[in-house]
Amino acid sequence: MKILISNDDGVNAEGIAALTRSLSQIAETLTVGPDRNCSGASNSLTLTNPLRINRLDNGFVSVSGTPTDCVHLAIRELYQQEPDMVVSGINAGANMGDDTLYSGTVAAAMEGRFLGFPAIAISLVGHKLKHYETAAHFALKIVKALQARPIAQDKILNINVPDLPLDEIKGIKITRLGARHRAEGMVRTQDPAGREIFWLGPPGDEQDASEGTDFFAVANGYVSITPLTVDLTAFEKLNALEDWLADID
Repeated sequence: MKILISNDDGVNAEGIAALTRSLSQIAETLTVGPDRNCSGASNSLTLTNPLRINRLDNGFVSVSGTPTDCVHLAIRELYQQEPDMVVSGINAGANMGDDTLYSGTVAAAMEGRFLGFPAIAISLVGHKLKHYETAAHFALKIVKALQARPIAQDKILNINVPDLPLDEIKGIKITRLGARHRAEGMVRTQDPAGREIFWLGPPGDEQDASEGTDFFAVANGYVSITPLTVDLTAFEKLNALEDWLADID
């Protein structure tokens, strides 16, 4: 079995190293990550600059691009044989609710699925993260399950693991995405030269964190697994839009 591993926190992040150690127990791994932190990159591609790679002493490959670039480049150019699966993570922080739209971690998995491979994204949820090995344990467990019983080809699995010791995890829940309130406003400040600059404000509080959501599961000590579809079409709205269109002169 061959597994392509990527992330959005950068090739030197603690999470991608823990994930590689874990999955190397059952597979040949190739670890390809951005040369810097690309959190929030979503599905962006680098179109106006060339991509450069650097092969590191630990065998990882650093790419001067986004998480999506990393997966695309690895599969199309760096792998002599195609991987059997793409695994993205372990992200330093949650990728739950509508945050998944911005997540480079989820986007790396999504690119793997776009290119035809089973894919998962895994994140460690907490503030002062300590238990990457807990998330790595569940990554290994879920990869083994997917190897034995694959899921539908148009889906990826988005996994969020509480930052707890393994023996404190209560189990695994299949969940839907929750939702947040609107993000806080911009933070206005000045640079050392006195010029005005802005920082994106912190994410809003959970708006929908009810039972059944990823927020609820993680808050209660469970690993959350949410299936995500790569087709964003709102199929249930097609007929209503046909009626709407008919009323337009």
